[in-house]
Amino acid sequence: MTRDTRQDGRFAPRDPRRAGRFAPRYPRRYGRFALRLGSLATALGVWQLLTGLDVDLWLRFSQFPTVADVARAFADRLSGPDYWTDLTDSLTRILTGFLLAAVLGVATGVLVARSRLAEDLLGPLVEVVRPVPAIALVPVAILLLPSNEQGIVFITFTAAFFPVLVSTRHAVRALTPVWEEAVRTMGAGRLRILGSVVLPGALPGIFGGLSVGLGVSWICVISAEMISGQYGVGYRTWQDYTIVDYPGVFVGMVTIGVLGWITSTAVEVLGRRLTRWLPRTSYVPGARAPRRARGPLTAVPAASAAEKEVPHDQLV
Repeated sequence: MTRDTRQDGRFAPRDPRRAGRFAPRYPRRYGRFALRLGSLATALGVWQLLTGLDVDLWLRFSQFPTVADVARAFADRLSGPDYWTDLTDSLTRILTGFLLAAVLGVATGVLVARSRLAEDLLGPLVEVVRPVPAIALVPVAILLLPSNEQGIVFITFTAAFFPVLVSTRHAVRALTPVWEEAVRTMGAGRLRILGSVVLPGALPGIFGGLSVGLGVSWICVISAEMISGQYGVGYRTWQDYTIVDYPGVFVGMVTIGVLGWITSTAVEVLGRRLTRWLPRTSYVPGARAPRRARGPLTAVPAASAAEKEVPHDQLV
């Protein structure tokens, strides 16, 4: 709770309603939704204007398809079966590889962070393989795995595995040892400590790694589909490029962006649900912090707090 300074120079709790009275108001849920929708509509309008007028200053917008061309191509794709087949194949590949990476990445990250033996055995291997781009492992996947489908899933898994592992390892190591010691003094074993202290405390870092890993997975699965896929959004986008169907290329780009946004939002919502116990901060753009008053900065003693009917535990 923020504090205000009384006339005698002592701190007293600031009324949050009075503190936010002069702060600029920000639109609520529907206002923010309208603002975001307006931002997207403005971007599309500028795109249509520049391409419709064939503007060629430094950027050559005359080579770009217009928004109307992309919309017509999108409508044609939606009416055909190939679009939904590509969508299903890409989602199946990304979800299979990402779920495997989430489970194995979290388990390996916790193991490396909690065990010196595991760190000595797996740490050097992880640090050597981690800098290699996942898309560079396409020849390895072709040589090792019997089918292109399994190879694409392998590339997707590799892309998400290392961000999840590294974020989990750092999150577990950042936990304060006081929590574990407190549970240990009550007679808890290793499994109880793992389930009640380690995993809940590391959840924010774990979901940060999952979000990053999901984004990298989309990049790599689309690239893998372009190289060795038979169906999928990436494969179809590359085919449209080879036959100079630029509206179809933009249909693939829009589809990839929407799918990535939906999946990343799902991970973020799940993370918020599982970490409800964490303290939340409300961000108010443009709001200024209260000025620090001049004078002696002395805390209010317990007696004064009782006289003001303010609980002592709310004083900072």
